Amino acid sequence: MNIDLSAFPTTLDTLHLGLGVSAVLFLVLFITKKSAPDDQDPTENNRAVSDQKVEAPVEQVAPEALKEVPETVVLKEATPEAALQLLTLLQQDGRFIDFIQEDLSAYSDADIGAAARVVHEGSKKTLDTYFTFEAIRSEEEETAISLAAGFNASEIRLTGNVVGKAPFNGTLIHKGWKVTEVKLPKLAAGHDASIVAPAEVEL
Repeated sequence: MNIDLSAFPTTLDTLHLGLGVSAVLFLVLFITKKSAPDDQDPTENNRAVSDQKVEAPVEQVAPEALKEVPETVVLKEATPEAALQLLTLLQQDGRFIDFIQEDLSAYSDADIGAAARVVHEGSKKTLDTYFTFEAIRSEEEETAISLAAGFNASEIRLTGNVVGKAPFNGTLIHKGWKVTEVKLPKLAAGHDASIVAPAEVEL
């Protein structure tokens, strides 16, 4: 194939100059349009996505589904020092641990009753010294009572045939107890609270 160089114009007239400029402009516009999505600021893209999320209709989430989400229960870990201290006091005044750990199968009911009296007296002394108790219900046991809606479920436990919603009518089986004051003695630094009853050696 032979190319005739004499066919190309040797001079630039107005028509050819206009065509050349137009071609360059179209090429620049084409390249700019193709590269525009890549050159966009990423923060603007994130803002656009965020705007799309905000504009999502809230009505798509059913209210029933929101109610079914369980509340997070925060559990508080109990420290054993106070419980160990109470065991120490019960053992000290009433030989409570000795009585509970003893195998009572070999003893008669009369022997057990006599030992239980000692444990009862000593334990009562400990509780009366370091705790203040108050009855939850003031009514006499075995009397009819009515519980209105909104009663404190932590203070009152329903038993028997529990059906429906409050108000409930029933019989007071136990008046319940709650502690209104605790006066346990302070522990010295370095005290081993796990020793609830030291071994005794007679010399």
